[in-house]
Amino acid sequence: MEALVELINNNAIVISAIILLVAYFFIATEKISKTTVALVGASITIILGLLGQNKFTNGDIDSFYFINFIDFNVIFLLVSMMIIVIISSRSGIYNWLANEMLKKTGGNPKLILLALGAFTAVASAFLDNVTTVILLMPITFLIAEVLEIDPRPFLITEIIASNIGGTSTLIGDPPNIIIGSAAHFSFLDFIVELTGIVFIIFVVAMAILFFIFRKQLVAAPEKMELIKNLDNTKTIKNKKLAIRSMTILLLVIIGFMLHDITHIQTCIVAMFGASILLIFEKPRKVFKDVEWSTIFFFIGLFIIIGGLEASGGIKMMSEWLLKVTHGSLEATTMVVLWASGILSGFIDNIPYTATMAPLVEQIQIVMGRDYAFPIWWALSLGACLGGNITIIGAAANVIVSETASSKDFKIPFLEYMKYGASITLIALAISSVYLWFRFLVK
Repeated sequence: MEALVELINNNAIVISAIILLVAYFFIATEKISKTTVALVGASITIILGLLGQNKFTNGDIDSFYFINFIDFNVIFLLVSMMIIVIISSRSGIYNWLANEMLKKTGGNPKLILLALGAFTAVASAFLDNVTTVILLMPITFLIAEVLEIDPRPFLITEIIASNIGGTSTLIGDPPNIIIGSAAHFSFLDFIVELTGIVFIIFVVAMAILFFIFRKQLVAAPEKMELIKNLDNTKTIKNKKLAIRSMTILLLVIIGFMLHDITHIQTCIVAMFGASILLIFEKPRKVFKDVEWSTIFFFIGLFIIIGGLEASGGIKMMSEWLLKVTHGSLEATTMVVLWASGILSGFIDNIPYTATMAPLVEQIQIVMGRDYAFPIWWALSLGACLGGNITIIGAAANVIVSETASSKDFKIPFLEYMKYGASITLIALAISSVYLWFRFLVK
């Protein structure tokens, strides 16, 4: 037994790297639930002793205790925002807002495309992408049915807009939540550094999509009139709930923005807001709709990556990256941006970001916070925008694709990639220019 323990200790980096790579393989192939893969990998990491099972060892606190590697800032922020969105969406307020906006388009399909894109991007900045597209899809199919046109241009636009919009804030996309916690960035940091450039990328993307789909977005005047006169009076199911939940959501966002003054963590602000809303609800019914599989996926993933970090593997990777780029901040930033953007189109951007965040942290330890600052933003832009490359690049993409297929409007992998990859490459090019002039030119 002692020989086995010694063997594991001597090869900890290799073993932990193998566990992570095998987990990546099964997550990418989707043969097994990614939550199951993450939890199995986490269990093996702890059983092999790559991380400690007990908080205390010989009376002293074990710094390698597996709980220490689970980022509970991320976990509590995710759960709390899920609760707020679940409760607020039950009021019908989001559907009401979407319908009001659509009525103002006068039923013009081209304007509807722009309106759906704008609504999706803004909503995805404050709700999670999956919730946003789930809320919009029934409305989208109804509009397409009324206008008697193909819904796929709208659906593709919503996919792309959701990933772009989610890039702009701390809570818009899970990779940003991971980065914000690891780098200690506030909600306002994301607003200041990313919202402007994301807006430019969104405008460019919408202009491209408008041009591509312009000939498909034609409807008869009488059909357009039906959308213009859409009855939206009964969309809000519970006015008191709508007012209460929107007030809490607004106060939570204000709480995020005041972090630099209050020094209260975003996860605590969100948890407080969620708990206030739960006072008026039956918690058991709300908790049933929380995406617990996603939460446990994060927990398992943090433990697997913790094994690689504890073994020294993350430190080795960061040293290798600095060696390859010869310590050049410009080269390191661009490598992280483009590698993140391209890889995130083919593998889940959540495990990718969860792996890269400790690596950038290690670079920050070696080279300093000022050196690492632009690299963090490169990671955020690449990981979030890269989800648009393929139809499997992000969870929202998959959900829209599967729903469209079930309604006989299949979005083929290569057909989507023509639009998604083109827009992503342009977005990464714009991001490169932004990062260069914002951080790298001295």
